[in-house]
Amino acid sequence: MDYMAGEAVGENYVLKEARHFDLAATLDCGQAFRWEQVEEDSFRGIALGRLLEIRRKGEDVILCGVGEEEFYARWKPYFDYGKLKQSLRRNPMLRQAVDFAPGIRVLRQDGWEALCSFIMSQNNNIARNKGMIDCLCRLAGEKVPGGYAFPTPERLACLTVEDLAPARCGFRAKYILDAAKALCEKRVCLDQAARLPLPEAREMLMKIYGVGPKVADCALLYGVGRVDCVPMDVWMKRVMERWFPDGLPKWAEETGGIAQQYLFHYARMQGLK
Repeated sequence: MDYMAGEAVGENYVLKEARHFDLAATLDCGQAFRWEQVEEDSFRGIALGRLLEIRRKGEDVILCGVGEEEFYARWKPYFDYGKLKQSLRRNPMLRQAVDFAPGIRVLRQDGWEALCSFIMSQNNNIARNKGMIDCLCRLAGEKVPGGYAFPTPERLACLTVEDLAPARCGFRAKYILDAAKALCEKRVCLDQAARLPLPEAREMLMKIYGVGPKVADCALLYGVGRVDCVPMDVWMKRVMERWFPDGLPKWAEETGGIAQQYLFHYARMQGLK
């Protein structure tokens, strides 16, 4: 089944009967930080350098102002990890987590934006991180219709910690600047991180000042497309200790990052201790 089946209708692209697409659970769960809820079933955000409004109408999901060509080139890859979840239902615990919130999707974001965003997320909550990222984009991002694009590594590499003070990044400012310089100087290559064995990809990102295993893993999963990468935080450690003390089933490891998203949400909503 194609969970992103749809058609162009006027100036919009409409995903028909998109029951397996929960906008709030996907766009406001801490995997991306530039989406804002504007109405009960409507979100607006700048992703991949472009402002998008996306809203639900009945069982359909509407991407406003998006034509068929743009949908397949830009937005289908961004949203379309949903189909990978079906293989996870072979395990009773994974099936329970998937069925609890079947509309969650893991986003395939821009690699640099994901890396920088999760660097900024350290010792931070989602709301504050959104505010800091918005300030950073206004400070150094290119003006685009409806707002500001995420600043490029080249733009940020030219700045200083003092230049970033208006974005209120605090101690994270030096981490952001080192990450930008690492990409510009080719010390870190996100395209390579997509192909390297996972331990080597993680080690590459951890060469950046201030990037530890959690930030590296989040950047790899959400920005580089490494669905085999499983970021571990306090919730996921509880999940693994309680339900998977010997690790995920071998057959699930290739999509462990997708499994993580469902397990993380399920554990939080159930208040797993």
